[in-house]
Amino acid sequence: MIDRAAAPLPAPLPAPLPAPVSTARRGPRAVVLTGAGVFSAFGRGVGPLLAAALAGVPGFGPVTRFDVAGRRVDRAAAHPGTPSLVRELESAVAAACAQAGLSAAQRAACPLYLAVHGDPALARAAVADRPGLGADAFAAGVAGRAGLAAAAARAYPSACVASASAVADAASAVARGRMERVVVAAGYLVEPDRFALFDAGGALARDGRVRPFSAGRTGLLLGDGVAAAVVESAAAARARRVEPLAVLAGWGRAGDAHHVCRPRPDGLGLARSVADALRRGGVGPERVGYVNAHGPGTVLGDAAEAAALRLVFGPRVAELPVSSTKSVHGQALEAGALLELLLTAAALRADRLPVNAGWLGPDPDCALSPVLAPVPPRAGAGFALSLSSAFGGANAALLVALP
Repeated sequence: MIDRAAAPLPAPLPAPLPAPVSTARRGPRAVVLTGAGVFSAFGRGVGPLLAAALAGVPGFGPVTRFDVAGRRVDRAAAHPGTPSLVRELESAVAAACAQAGLSAAQRAACPLYLAVHGDPALARAAVADRPGLGADAFAAGVAGRAGLAAAAARAYPSACVASASAVADAASAVARGRMERVVVAAGYLVEPDRFALFDAGGALARDGRVRPFSAGRTGLLLGDGVAAAVVESAAAARARRVEPLAVLAGWGRAGDAHHVCRPRPDGLGLARSVADALRRGGVGPERVGYVNAHGPGTVLGDAAEAAALRLVFGPRVAELPVSSTKSVHGQALEAGALLELLLTAAALRADRLPVNAGWLGPDPDCALSPVLAPVPPRAGAGFALSLSSAFGGANAALLVALP
């Protein structure tokens, strides 16, 4: 299906690390996800989102939430109506804590790591009011309303790797025994300011579809995403007799600072983050059975990510199942990494892989093996990667497996 000869493979990175896991790098305790809450264009809960991803049915449609007259593109994956970011974050956190079986006292002792740009009112607030509407104040307010430890709340505003960074920090703290558990949450709802910014920059897909790694791709589209997860030690979950949703086996981050908005063409920064996640998990590349790629659907971004995967996996990349669920739910900015992590874990539990929707045909610059039907993971390869990249050369990789 793909002309492999058109894209020669660079030499792979050295093998990440043989087992056992280096506890000096990650800490001795196993880390699990025990609760999840999701809101997307498909509604509340991971179920509707998973069903759309497995069927490859995109949620893109005309934007009616605000005026898009005069814009080049008028499409996004937005839930009908005008949902409130605060209320959806509170709902997602409540759902995650309930699924994890956390008592009110356990919630009150639990910090919130929140990936968010800030209060939606910030952009139009008076100068004197802005300090109280920034990301830190917003995170503390959400934590307090959700019954979490408001004083320990942290905000992560760093765009498309924000929630991946929050997950990695939470996992590190749990693995090293600094905390028993952390609630990680993230939120972005399609709004006029950043929609206008991406549209003015020509980044939005002109044909109204996101087509990761495909010939004929024309850009990204924004999408609603709110997610929350309970990240805790496996021992704590066992003590409450809670069955984990997934094991968070490894995490890695790397920056290449190549350009303010263009990715490094050889993908080296992203490749390093993947290698670091595998090293923390004590997992060789051959044990990875699926990659939920960042895959924004842009010409340069997809090609750079394909190069990164070739660096890590070498010739095996020709058989490695890859898809980008952004082709279904869109680019959720700060919330994207957490939304995609939870979707990846749900797909593993369903024993099916999400479809790389919008596919028109192979591009020699993206010589990968896209998932074009909801196939099961490859037998014996029990780990999956969820990848994220952001402007400025920030990259993150999260490694998950079934418990």
